[in-house]
Amino acid sequence: MTDTGWESLLDRTSFIELNARERAEALLDEGTARELCGPFDRIESPWLEPQGVVPQSDDGVVVVKGGLDGRHAVVVGIEQAFQGGGIGEVSGAKITAALSLAARDSRDGTPTAAVLLLETGGVRLQEANLGLATVAEVCAAVLELRALQPVVGVIAGALGCFGGMSIAAGLCTKLITTAEGRLGLDGPEVIESEAGIAEFDASDHPLIWSIDGGTQRVRTGLADALVLDDVAALRTAVVEAVRLGVPAQHRSRRVGELRARLEAVDPEHPPAPSALADVWGRSAPPKGDPS
Repeated sequence: MTDTGWESLLDRTSFIELNARERAEALLDEGTARELCGPFDRIESPWLEPQGVVPQSDDGVVVVKGGLDGRHAVVVGIEQAFQGGGIGEVSGAKITAALSLAARDSRDGTPTAAVLLLETGGVRLQEANLGLATVAEVCAAVLELRALQPVVGVIAGALGCFGGMSIAAGLCTKLITTAEGRLGLDGPEVIESEAGIAEFDASDHPLIWSIDGGTQRVRTGLADALVLDDVAALRTAVVEAVRLGVPAQHRSRRVGELRARLEAVDPEHPPAPSALADVWGRSAPPKGDPS
């Protein structure tokens, strides 16, 4: 979709404005969505209430199974409105279990793809090491499933995807983003607090999006598709990503290419964000890039 006229804007249904449950159901074929471990099962974190935080009965992660253009799929949505999408022990375990079960079904003859709706600041601070451990388990589960069926990541909203879950995003078979989305290992506020405002001004929104924004991430090859904030457009992109299947080599395995890109940047004279795509485009990966 490239038409930005006012009529087309009115015809769109914003994906960003939906909550995690609505997003998951919107991607799946009509009438097929079935939520697993829903809010009435009251699977919530035991660590929040002792710290004065009201827990959420699904711990901020929605798991919905259904059809995706006739294929079996599970959609995992992180609720950005709860604790900034932070991942704790229980929410991480839900993600890991959903991916592991999809891998089991795929091995047993029912190919099941996964879609991760990544709106998260990373590990939930209240759960610290527990969150770190569960994010590691999520990454392991992504690696297990992606060898069998596509794992598609979607970063739609301005909260973005940061921290440990950005590593999970980097492991996805395909990564889809909107221009409003953001992707980075450390968030702007974290960088500013640790290295100072001269390193990264977290109040400079144009700067942030020029570095972490969805458009830049696609231009520099760290994400695969830039899609308008529209339910139909995002569903089409997800369906196409799943249809393409498992690639011969995932981006995270192209180590030589990634190393060549890093070596193309002089840390003492880093390129402007607008020039980074060209700098990386001129970098040539060594022959025999390991798989």
